[in-house]
Amino acid sequence: MGSDIFIGVIGFIISIISGTAFIWGPLLLGWFCFFLWHHYVEERFIGGIQWSVLEVHIPREMDKSPLAMQLFITNALYHKSGKGVWETYWQGAVHFWFSLEMASIDGRFHFYIRTPSRLKHLVETQLYAQYPQVRVEEVPDYTEVIPKYRHDGGWYLWGCDFTAEGDDALPIKTFADFGLDKLDLKEQYKIDPLTPTLEFLGSLQRGEQLWIQIIIRFSKKMYPGPHGHKVDFYDHSDMFLDEMLESFKNKKLRDDGSEYMEIRVPDTIKDTVLAIKDKTSELAFDTVIRLVVLGDKNLVSAETFNNTRRASRLLFRQYTNPNENALIRINSTQYDSTWADPTGRLLEKMKHRHLTYYKLRTAFYPPLLMSFDFPAPLTWFFPSYRPKVFVLNTEELATIYHFPGLVSGSPAFKRLESKTAKPPANLPF
Repeated sequence: MGSDIFIGVIGFIISIISGTAFIWGPLLLGWFCFFLWHHYVEERFIGGIQWSVLEVHIPREMDKSPLAMQLFITNALYHKSGKGVWETYWQGAVHFWFSLEMASIDGRFHFYIRTPSRLKHLVETQLYAQYPQVRVEEVPDYTEVIPKYRHDGGWYLWGCDFTAEGDDALPIKTFADFGLDKLDLKEQYKIDPLTPTLEFLGSLQRGEQLWIQIIIRFSKKMYPGPHGHKVDFYDHSDMFLDEMLESFKNKKLRDDGSEYMEIRVPDTIKDTVLAIKDKTSELAFDTVIRLVVLGDKNLVSAETFNNTRRASRLLFRQYTNPNENALIRINSTQYDSTWADPTGRLLEKMKHRHLTYYKLRTAFYPPLLMSFDFPAPLTWFFPSYRPKVFVLNTEELATIYHFPGLVSGSPAFKRLESKTAKPPANLPF
């Protein structure tokens, strides 16, 4: 009896679905075609963008604080604008993104900025505005010398991404926490959180390379909001803070009988509350951080390469704030057990994808087949994942990417011997 009722219900549902297919079928097909079209025109637009890689040469006498980098990021890299229906769905226009990069090649350290070529002049002028002593030079893309990854090729490769461990509203430790926002601080008393990274990258030997890219654009990330709506980063941070303080709210009565809300913040979270408010007082950027470690098999042993890639996982540890946020490793190109990938086929695809993502600076607009997390066994044929996007503000970005002063004396950090200056006005002709 029960089985007959169940079969009858299933049959009724099937008849309803098939009977209304002439309504939902074209709608579903239309939505799918529209999705493919939008992705196609978007990739076509991205494929037409010309890029420039700028290398920044640092002088020996660099005395700028990370505040200069914060102002540069604000003035040169924050390109917030609206896109109309025609631009978005017919031209496939996207918002430009930038990549702040640090690379150690054979133990020599380099600063790079990858920018759309049409904005190269803006980036250069804003760099010189904050750092008049530097020399900016357009160079070939350093990643192109590395061929497509193959398991039996000539290079070892390992990579990973980094993302925020906690909620985007919570900040990591910034240069202000290290006292670098104090302009009167003498050089010998400065503690630069970037120095450990530079020293490690400068310790690499010939045949080793380590690349770090920080891909950014103005924040477009949306979060779940009330009543099914989406909210931006700033509204999300306010909601996160309200939820944190909810248990500390108390209704009070005034003398006239009206009610008001009193919030008594305990001392244990006062610093966190202030940190959240400080983070939302600066411009926010969607961020993807990616790392690649390489070793030439003709020059580097497997043991040396493995030691380097294990140590590289700790390069962002100094930005950890135990009470707030940290940068943690995700999407590593490895399997922790041999049975997870007995043939090595998945690992080869994973490493090839990671290297390709780095070379293309893929972050906010991944290719179609790499836009989904496919379930097994489809991952054998479509090695894909969407890059993890999180939000940092200008102060946090300037902390993990800035030009160090004399406090960083690594011999592998090549500096200009002198400042670049204009000739004197009274020079005889």
